[in-house]
Amino acid sequence: MEQFILPEGYHSPLTIRETEVAIKEVKDHFERALAKSLHLTRVSAPLFVKPESGLNDNLNGTERPVSFGIREQNDAPVEIVHSLAKWKRYALKRYDFHSGEGLYTDMSAIRRDEDTDNLHSLYVDQWDWEKIISKEERNTETLRYTVRKVYAALKETEEFISRRYNYIEPLLPEDITFITAQELEDLYPKLSPKEREYKIAREKKAVFLSQIGKTLVSGKPHDGRAPDYDDWELNGDILVYYPVLDVALELSSMGIRVDEAALKRQLKIAGCEDRAELDFQKSLLNGELPYTVGGGIGQSRICMFYLRKAHIGEVQSSIWTEDTLRLADEHQMKINTPYQWL
Repeated sequence: MEQFILPEGYHSPLTIRETEVAIKEVKDHFERALAKSLHLTRVSAPLFVKPESGLNDNLNGTERPVSFGIREQNDAPVEIVHSLAKWKRYALKRYDFHSGEGLYTDMSAIRRDEDTDNLHSLYVDQWDWEKIISKEERNTETLRYTVRKVYAALKETEEFISRRYNYIEPLLPEDITFITAQELEDLYPKLSPKEREYKIAREKKAVFLSQIGKTLVSGKPHDGRAPDYDDWELNGDILVYYPVLDVALELSSMGIRVDEAALKRQLKIAGCEDRAELDFQKSLLNGELPYTVGGGIGQSRICMFYLRKAHIGEVQSSIWTEDTLRLADEHQMKINTPYQWL
């Protein structure tokens, strides 16, 4: 059975219908704030891609995509996207964006191998965004500047929603703290990666944990990252402390994307140099794609955070185990599932 956190005395002041209204307010406000902060234009995005395109993401390298055959193309297989990190670089070129300009889109995905709990669902919805930078801007200063822009949109949205609903007290600090995965391991060498995240998030309240994917002094990476989208030296996660569940909550994963040298290096480290023959990777190695910074921001995650919900199923509709539905009902968590009325 999946892990299930049961906060003592939990009760959401909002009904299911009121929650749906609040979700729309959160999403509308944050989308506008993010687009304004990063100078982004909204575009449409694919739900599925061809495997041979190399556009789908392996995430931490082990998740299996959902796939199906297309009848009118002799059952040629396609895959539901895991994220749009690679597709966005193609789109920036195709739509003729220039340096300093960017795009964002609504991304929906199915994570069939996800271990569901209060924070994780089989269904993923997020804003995927990407922005063109110069080769010279591929550095820590650009990354931190961009993180602060995203964080400003997050903080502005929390202030807005706390004015709309008087039961919500702002949690985000004025500034976000920056720390590398190695610095965090040095601080807490005897703790697991998740335990380290909890410690630093509880102390600082909002943290950007960087350099995820690279091997640390311990001989292991802090967490897995696919080798062909983020540069492991220039990426990270925005983590906040979430007192409703007493956890470190990841709101965004982002980073400066691989250039030719970083892609070659990381494919070799990951032992998957054969991916260099896929269409996307070949285009990148041939210098045909722009240098970019980008990321994903979980829509249900931020709605859960801003509305102080105890389970992600309270802000989205998905499939849950019978035990999850039973426990949720016993503890006043109004979880949505397509068959709960049958």
